[in-house]
Amino acid sequence: MPAVPLFALQSPPSERGLSAQPIFVYQNRLKFHIKNSVNLIGFLGKEAEVKAAQDNSTNFTVLSLATKESWKNKQTNEWKSRTEWHRILVFGKLGDFAATLTKGAHIEVEGTLRSREQTLELKGSSKKNPETKNVRSWFVRAESIRKLDRAEKAGEDAGVDDVPC
Repeated sequence: MPAVPLFALQSPPSERGLSAQPIFVYQNRLKFHIKNSVNLIGFLGKEAEVKAAQDNSTNFTVLSLATKESWKNKQTNEWKSRTEWHRILVFGKLGDFAATLTKGAHIEVEGTLRSREQTLELKGSSKKNPETKNVRSWFVRAESIRKLDRAEKAGEDAGVDDVPC
């Protein structure tokens, strides 16, 4: 007899009152799909930075991407928004392309979410007994980058030479 999916509801904590999300249950076992995938569309906040790896064997490019989220507050009827900044690391030939991107470029990035843990020495600690703190930083490792055209730029460039004399 094939497994018949049953639906269970999970209520995630939400600041915007989203509805409950379904979880698929197969014969009293939860079926989880595991995928590490990030898809971001936004604008570059500064010029691309080309850096060398710690062993100086390869170069990589660092992008600072801003994304914006907007929603309407149901109590006050006001629009709220939040800007998130994302650190994007790009390697190889894609990194060479990313190095040509400039501040304000509208791009789409697809990649995976990664983290790195560092041990930092706190200021003011002695050299004999240094105080340290472990810090985890998150970044996106880009697998593809698509440069998006803005409609207003396309409209300005089109038709300039097409004016009859």
